[in-house]
Formats: sequence, C-alpha cells, structure tokens
Amino acid sequence: MLEATPLGDGWILRHESGPLPASVPGCVHTDLMAAGVIPDPFLGLGECEVAWVGRRDWTYERELTSTSAQEQTDLVFDGLDTVAEISLDGRLLGKVRNMHRSYRFDVTGLSGRLAVRFVSAYAEAEAVRGRLGERPAAYAEPYQYLRKMACSFGWDWGPTLVTAGIWRPVRLEHWSTARIARARPLVTVDEGVGVVELAVDVERTRVETPLTLEAEVGGVRARAEVEGAGGVVRLRVPDVRLWWPRGYGEQPLYDVELRLLHGDDALDVWRRRIGFRTVELDQRSDAHGTGFTLVVNGERLFARGVNWIPDDVFPSRITRERYRERLEQAAGAGVDLVRIWGGGIYESEDFYDACDELGLLVWQDFPFACAAYPEEQPLRGEVEAEARENVVRLMPHPSLVLWNGNNENLWGFRDWGWEPRLAGDSWGEGYYLGVLPRVVAELDPTRPYTAGSPWSGSWDRHPNDPAHGTHHSWEVWNREDYADYRLSAPRFVAEFGWQAPPAYATLRRALPGEELAPDSPGMLHHQKADDGNGKLERGLARHFAVPDGDFDRWHYLMQVNQARAVAAGIEHWRSHWPVCAGTVVWQLNDCWPVTSWAAIDGDGREKPLYHELKRLYADRLLTLQARDGGLVLAAVNQAAGDWTPALTLRRMSVEGEVLGQAAVELTAGGRSVARVDVPRELTPAGPKEFLVADAGGGTSAGAGSSGNAGAGGLRALYFPVPDREVPYPAPRFDVALAPGGITVTARTLVRDLLLQADRLDPGARADRGLVTLLPGEEVTIGVRGWKTPDAERARSALYCVEPAG
Repeated sequence: MLEATPLGDGWILRHESGPLPASVPGCVHTDLMAAGVIPDPFLGLGECEVAWVGRRDWTYERELTSTSAQEQTDLVFDGLDTVAEISLDGRLLGKVRNMHRSYRFDVTGLSGRLAVRFVSAYAEAEAVRGRLGERPAAYAEPYQYLRKMACSFGWDWGPTLVTAGIWRPVRLEHWSTARIARARPLVTVDEGVGVVELAVDVERTRVETPLTLEAEVGGVRARAEVEGAGGVVRLRVPDVRLWWPRGYGEQPLYDVELRLLHGDDALDVWRRRIGFRTVELDQRSDAHGTGFTLVVNGERLFARGVNWIPDDVFPSRITRERYRERLEQAAGAGVDLVRIWGGGIYESEDFYDACDELGLLVWQDFPFACAAYPEEQPLRGEVEAEARENVVRLMPHPSLVLWNGNNENLWGFRDWGWEPRLAGDSWGEGYYLGVLPRVVAELDPTRPYTAGSPWSGSWDRHPNDPAHGTHHSWEVWNREDYADYRLSAPRFVAEFGWQAPPAYATLRRALPGEELAPDSPGMLHHQKADDGNGKLERGLARHFAVPDGDFDRWHYLMQVNQARAVAAGIEHWRSHWPVCAGTVVWQLNDCWPVTSWAAIDGDGREKPLYHELKRLYADRLLTLQARDGGLVLAAVNQAAGDWTPALTLRRMSVEGEVLGQAAVELTAGGRSVARVDVPRELTPAGPKEFLVADAGGGTSAGAGSSGNAGAGGLRALYFPVPDREVPYPAPRFDVALAPGGITVTARTLVRDLLLQADRLDPGARADRGLVTLLPGEEVTIGVRGWKTPDAERARSALYCVEPAG
C-alpha cells in the first residue's frame, strides 16, 4: 500500500542574520513576521516597510532521509510559490515556475540536505517580459508574465506583498509496483440512475504485473482490468438522491472509493465525495438578446451570487475552519453562488468541500485577470498543464458548476486600448477560445465553459453588451449615481458593487494610534482604488450631505450608501427575472483591512451590506420600482410554492401620518415575479411623503435599508427624492436592554438605524444591520460577545439618518 510521510517540520529559511525557523505550508513573509524580522504589513504603513521582501531570492532547507523498503519514493509538493530550483544533497531535482501546480520528483534511495531556492517573482516576471515583449494590463506590476496569484502584486483592494514559499503541503510517498496517478470521475444522472465513470491513469514500476481497478459508491461495486497505463471503471447507482443548490433541496454526498489491486492486495486507494446532479448553461437567443441562465437538475435559477477573492494575501494561513466560517457567512446571507475570481487561486479542497456541504454553487475562473497574457513559452505549456491538473482535481465536487476562462480580458482587449498597443502580439485569446475550452471538453464535459466574464458570446457584439451573456457594471461606481442601475436589465450581472470602509474596530486595530479621518495617512494607505475616496464622496453627495470633520458620521453614511447602492441594483434586477438570471456582488470578502467593496471586512466583521444581502437574497423580496411614469410593486418569489401575500400600501408623511392606503392582491407563482401598478393616488406627492408596502405578518421587527419587516412579513419603502432633500424629523427613540441584546422603540420615523456593536466591544456582533422604523414600531437587535451590557452605552453606538443640515 502507498505510504505518505508529511514533511511539514524541520524547515529553516536562510536569512542574512542566520537560519530562521520556517513553517511549511507557509511563506517568507509569515516566517519573517514570526521571527520578528519584519512588522505586520497589515498594520499602519507596514506594507511599505516590507516591499524589499518580494525583490529577494529565498531558500528553504531541511534534512531528508528515507528508510522505506518500497520500490519507489517520490517527493511531492502540492504547491510552490512560484519560481524555484529543488535540489537534494547538491543534486538538482528540478526547476518549477507555476504556483498553481503540484510537483513530483523521484528520490528513491536519496537522502541529504533538501533545498528549495526561490527566485524573486519580480526577477522572473521581468525576465519573461524582456524576452516576450510588453503587454498591457490594468496595473503596472508584471503579474501577467508568470503563473502566480495575480493579486500578490496588489489590486484596487489589496496590498502589494509579493510572496514566495512552500505554500501547500509537502510529503514523501513510498510505493511499489504501481500507484494511482490520476482519477477522473465523470458523474451524471440518467433517469434517476447515478452514473459514475472513473477514468484512471496508473504509474508503474513493473509493466508486466497484472492490475485491477475496483470502485464502490452507494453500495454498488464494479471492477475493470488495467490495460497498459490505465483503465476505466463504470458504475450505475439506482435511485440516487440529487444534490441541489441551497434553497432548492438537500445536498446528499456519496463516498467513492477506488482501489488499485494486484491480486487481492491493495496497492493504492483514492477516495472522494461526489454528488449526483446535472448542470447546464442556457445561452439561447430570445427577444431580449442572449441568455445566461444556470439550470441545475432541470431547474432554472436566478443566481444569488458573490465574488470571492483570496481570503488572505498569504493564502497558506487560511485554515479549513476559516473557509467554513466565511462560506457559512455567505450561506447565511442567502447566497447560493460563489464566483472564484481570476486574479486569485484555485482554492484548496477545504473550500470546495464546504461548498458541497452548504449547497453553494461554485463558478471557477481560470487564473487570468485584467491583463494581456503572452501565449508563448514558457507560459503556454504551464497554462495547459495547470488547467489539466486543476480541472481533474476539482471535478469530483458537485458544487462546481461553471468554468470561466478569464476576468475582463476579452473586454480589456476591445475597450481598454490594448488592441492597437499589442499590434498583433499574443494576449490570451488563444487560451480563452482555444486551450481552455479544449481541456474542459476533453476532461470535464459534464460542466459548461464560458470564455470570459464579461463575454457576450461572440466578437460580433461588444464583450460587455448587457443584452448578451455576462455583464460587468462598473460605470455606476466609477462615474454615475447608483440609481442608474435601474436603467437596464442585463442578462446576468457578474460584477457590480460599491465601496465602504471596514468596521470601526477593524480600523482601530489596523491603524493603531491614528486619529481617524477620511484622509488620514493610514486611511489613505488602506484605500487602494484609484480616486477611491473621491468616488465615495461624490457618490454620497448625490444622496446625503457629506460630513465635514465628523469621521464617525462619515463612516456610518458610507456604510449606508454601500448597502443602498447594492440594494438598488439587486432589487431592480431580481424584479426582471427571467430576463436577468443572476447577480454576483463584488465582493464577499477582503484579504486585509481595507476600504473596499466587500460585505465582510478583512477581520471577518460583517458590514451593513452583509445584513442587507439577507433581505435582498431571501427567497421572497418585495420592491417598489419607478417604471413608465408610475410606480410598480414587484413580489419576487424564488421559493417553489405560490406566494399570495396580504399586501397593504400606505402613503405616509415623514411625520408619521397616514395620507392614504389600500389593500392589493397578487399571486407570485413559484420561481416567478408578480407585478402590480401602484394606484396614482398613493404615489408620494413630494419630498415630505413616502410609500410603504407591507406583505403579511406584522411590522414590529422593523425594516431594512429599503424595508424588511419582521414577524413573518416583508416591507418595501419608496422615497421619491434623495435623502438630502427629505425633511426628516429629528429622530427620537427609546433604548432598553433585552435578553441577548437591546430593544429600540421609535417615537418618530427612524431611517436606517444601525447598531455598531464593535464600538461596544471589539468582539461584539449584532444580528442585523440597517433598520427603518415607523413611529411606534420597535426592533430587538441581538448582540453576542458584549461582556457588559448597558442601555446607555448601546445608545452611543446607535446611528441613524438625521435631518440635512
């Protein structure tokens, strides 16, 4: 039987002051921090102080001995970041140049000093650029010239911390006769029968030895003979339970065990979990353009998505528990699709395991983002090799439903001035329209592939045409008011978003001792977007008066504006289902403490946007939309059964007077949207009036940013003018302690009330975000991690919209 010996201990990192202890998996930065050589680059301006690390070569070493009696011993690296030479006792084992691949070296009978010498990623990238020529990119750093996590070189939300190291596990594998080199499971469903076809590659030490493959899943067992270097085992499992996305059904998983046998002796065993389901991507043309609708088990989905970036600039620090926590947060917000963005990595098995269990669909980008990538060697061979390895590695996971060729590179070629600058040089098109679809079609034909995001499906159309395929909506954040999201209904919005600073306690930890201000040195350093603060303030000024000299108020209003902006888009686009078939918010998470588009900040704290997503991505959503000169009430029902809510419309004054009301009847069928015109007499007449729509249940639990009544009911609010034009009354409310939290009772209209629990205690969390209360309504806000509850202290951490001026 194959035996594995982990090699995580005993490593040192060579440093000019002497050898330093090294952690494997790990990276140079984390080892230098642990030894006290460099400061934490996440704190203050520490990033600037450690820039030299990425410009140096580094060597990891340890003693290696092997006493196995087996015929062959392999040294296996699951991940090396990125360009390295591996030697054993002075003998070169090999050279590597790809972070996204694993490597195996025959070290049978060898022992001595194992050394992994990493060349600076900058030096390698600049050398490749010198040989192949300049290629345009969104950023000045040379990330497109080597196969490394692009955002190591910085992004508009991330620091420039160019890593090196043994970033995934390393081990010795001892084996005799033969081993399983690769197992490729094709999993399908045929009229209720689960079909598993295992295509297996075998590596041998003795070619003549007869070998057998035996596989078992769901109580079904099958055998096949190995012919030469491989074989295929086929199994049919009757009456399988289907794996569904969260909200559509359960997520049953089946254990698969594959054994490589010599007679009755098992030489090697391969185990995975699979799920039985079908997935299609409907890209048919219709009266509205070209669709982009995911279909799982025959069910058409509106994808409630978030974009995922690496959860840490140093991905070796991300544990299984951290993946699980972050993805449970996503599921808790109603998310059912996570897009792994192309400037990061193929994530670890822990990520996909959690998605399998939680019912989170995974859209996997191949790692290409925002740049023209050369297609010549040494890159071309590396791209195909990494694609082949990772397609096979990830294909057992039922959560994985889509392969995507790149992020924004097809768009960049057409719109960002690349085409004339390239003057015919290669730029990646051959990967996205040639190599990658060929690899996916050969190895994983059970899943759809799309060439890029955004992509309209053809060069005959603009790559980012909202009427065709996937669309990235960034004009709004960069130049326009978020109300402009409502001007179109793209077929699938794969990226859009709005910035806000992280939680207050996160800022306090990241910027120790700094007097916080929007333009204080640390705040500016932890804002990586081009003109980020300018865009924040211009976006805020369209709706609120920008606070002058009041950081706490600025911080609160930026959080409100982020939630409002994302709500404007999702409410509008969901109300246009099935024309629009999904929204993927940029972004779920952060990789360090920073002002960004994330719903969860770099310390794992939820911003108000996170809680707003719970409302926006719930199965049932009520929204009021201005259309065709009037108002429309839309009831979005993504649940399976019909929804016939008891609807009440109230036209109200900001002082709380009911100026008119009516009951409305509608039925939204399962997975559909029902719409009804709002009577003209209930349309708000000016800035002192607004409209409230309540659906069933009571309203005692309050409403979210755009309205989400509790006690089983839903609410939508419509204000006809921006907040800066609304003559809000001075807010008055009572605060009292309640079991596990506080209760707030409104005496006036209280708009977007927010408890910033981390101001009470850095470890405290509130169970909800923005809440709008009408006079007399109350809300109970749960608080956990608050050591000394006190009503007056709670009042000091409560913020809400106040009268302009």
